Amino acid sequence: MKTIPEKYHDLFADEAKTFLMLATTMDDGSPQLTPVWFNTDDEHIIINSAQGRTKDRNMRARPKVAVAIHDFNRPYRYLQIRGAVVEITAEGAREHINALAKKYMDKDVYPGPSDETRVIYKIKPEKVNAMG
Repeated sequence: MKTIPEKYHDLFADEAKTFLMLATTMDDGSPQLTPVWFNTDDEHIIINSAQGRTKDRNMRARPKVAVAIHDFNRPYRYLQIRGAVVEITAEGAREHINALAKKYMDKDVYPGPSDETRVIYKIKPEKVNAMG
């Protein structure tokens, strides 16, 4: 990703099981924080959730978000990224959550409820701060 310093690209590698902490804003202005799986398309950070969850409602209403990606092997190394959700789609979302389940759990199929509507969110980084 162009906006991410090259020395942090390892946190985005396919084999990296790094979690992303997603911060959204509630309708009363208070923050909401959730750990999520993620991957990228070299331009966006891509996450997946079920339609109707708190983060889904928040990102639809207020697309500005912040994320933190922490290197568990080096506790003082992390990225903090502010950006905006620029695309929300259910198209391909079941396949995407299955790909994330493979990355994070080594399972071919996401073991969560099969009757929920999965949604993909593409986050465009706007501001990046790095430490470590």
